[in-house]
Amino acid sequence: MSVQDLKGKFIEKYGESTEEARVFYAPGRVNLIGEHLDYNGGYVFPAALDFGTTLIVRPRSDGKVQFASTNFPYEASIDYSEIGKAKTGEWVDYPVGVMVELAKKDLPVAAGYDLLFHGEIPNGSGLSSSASIEVVTGFAFLTLLGGNTDTVEIALLSQRAENQYVGVNSGIMDQFAVANGKRDQAILLMCDTLEYSLVPFVTGSYKLVISNTNKKRGLVDSKYNERRSQCEEALAILKQEVPGLSYLAELAPEQFEAHKDKITDETVQRRARHVVEENQRVLDSVEVLKQNDLKQFGLYMNDSHVSLRDLYEVSCEELDVMVEEAQKIPGTLGSRMTGAGFGGCTVSLVHENDVERFIREVGEAYRTRTGLTGEFYVCGIGNGVEELKGVE
Repeated sequence: MSVQDLKGKFIEKYGESTEEARVFYAPGRVNLIGEHLDYNGGYVFPAALDFGTTLIVRPRSDGKVQFASTNFPYEASIDYSEIGKAKTGEWVDYPVGVMVELAKKDLPVAAGYDLLFHGEIPNGSGLSSSASIEVVTGFAFLTLLGGNTDTVEIALLSQRAENQYVGVNSGIMDQFAVANGKRDQAILLMCDTLEYSLVPFVTGSYKLVISNTNKKRGLVDSKYNERRSQCEEALAILKQEVPGLSYLAELAPEQFEAHKDKITDETVQRRARHVVEENQRVLDSVEVLKQNDLKQFGLYMNDSHVSLRDLYEVSCEELDVMVEEAQKIPGTLGSRMTGAGFGGCTVSLVHENDVERFIREVGEAYRTRTGLTGEFYVCGIGNGVEELKGVE
């Protein structure tokens, strides 16, 4: 939907006013490589996508904040003074949670607002629709109220909203990528310190294709906790061998090889190997992308999936089928699962001339082999949160 069409829906919903309606945007995100590293002291490598959430905001004078969306039927009208007093279990909890965090800042109190959200990110796709809503809300209100629009702080504020108000224990990667993304660049991020750098990711004639398995995830939390405890077990053993070691991902592969036999549980050793080698793959990916070597990056993507499947064991039949079928398409440079695993999405780097064939053939084979119907999203790398001025 164009901004002009969305403005039309806004007027249709809220009517005309002498107050100015302003337009803000935040993207979705994908993690290109570096999975299950954030809690192991490693790097992640996300990028903002070229589609996301648009928000139109206009002040009103009666102290009410009105929430509406083109994607959901649920709407809310809340007195500004009552914001955050009662959760709804609906999508509005995400922007309300951000407003609760903003209320803790020394900002002028507004009289009220009309808000209309329009999301292009499929819900439950693993492309961070919730982080996109949070970040666009935080940026919009800080801009309107004259606050500090530092994007790192907005990411942290949005994460607090999700953790403390919504009650979802997410890490910082999603909000950080949504807030700080840049067109044709990926973000090398150390989640613990928020130290980051932008790395060129110019895909040229290649597209990112995100394939949603539509597999319902089960037991994700218990499996996730099991992996974390296995990594902690490996770390405790290796700390005795390597003085000053704080995280598994601090180990170079050759250090791990020198001390791996101290980890007598083969499963725990496999988990640790994934962490060490995946972190090295992220660093190697950065170097090849600086040379614009997409072919080698694609090979690292393939290696990452094998490691997640065989060493970390967080893939599943549906993800494996999606990756296997993707790799059969001649124009595919690389394909891997992305996210926590046990379902969710894969990300593939595919030549633009082969994208239609990819969607058709991978989709058909996936349906035949699993009985499920996948969904495919063709993406580029876009900008992070921003105000859209003069855009129709």
